[in-house]
Amino acid sequence: MKSVCVFCGSNPGNHPDYAAAAEALGTAIARRGATLVYGGAEVGLMGITADAALAAGGEVIGIIPKALMDKEIGHKGLTRLEAVGSMHERKARMAELSDGFVNLPGGTGTLEEMFEVWTWGQLGFHDKPIGVLNVRGFYDPLMVFLDHQRDEGFVKPGLRNTLLSAKEPDPLLDAIEAYEPPVVQKWVERETL
Repeated sequence: MKSVCVFCGSNPGNHPDYAAAAEALGTAIARRGATLVYGGAEVGLMGITADAALAAGGEVIGIIPKALMDKEIGHKGLTRLEAVGSMHERKARMAELSDGFVNLPGGTGTLEEMFEVWTWGQLGFHDKPIGVLNVRGFYDPLMVFLDHQRDEGFVKPGLRNTLLSAKEPDPLLDAIEAYEPPVVQKWVERETL
């Protein structure tokens, strides 16, 4: 895997374990020789992940909308920082540059990014792996809900299993590197007349 996109919060969260996980993930990506692709900010978990990858000798590409350059404080020390016109362009560019996706804890934007790229995979727009770094059980309630969606027949079991999860960076990155996309021929059941 040559590049990993990380979605995460522009805030650090209320527990130091979140920052420690962001640092460990950035370091692990760089030590594997992969490029970190992320949202381009120097604040919160975003900045911590980028700084750790840079400190470990890695390349870091940030993609940030021009309108957020000042709000999120665009990181000036990256290998490359690209300013784009919109959030849609940001996500498309991050996906284009990445071989896989990892979600750290974050807010609604982090969830929106995760669900969009996961949906793109479901629709066959890409076959890249996606996973969550489940720090402090942050994603446990979401995983329970996703299992509920599967059990109620709204998400196929094969699709549910494509969202990888681990509590530590290296096992998650190992799973992402070993990922084999499922063959999904039809994602919506149609009734016949």
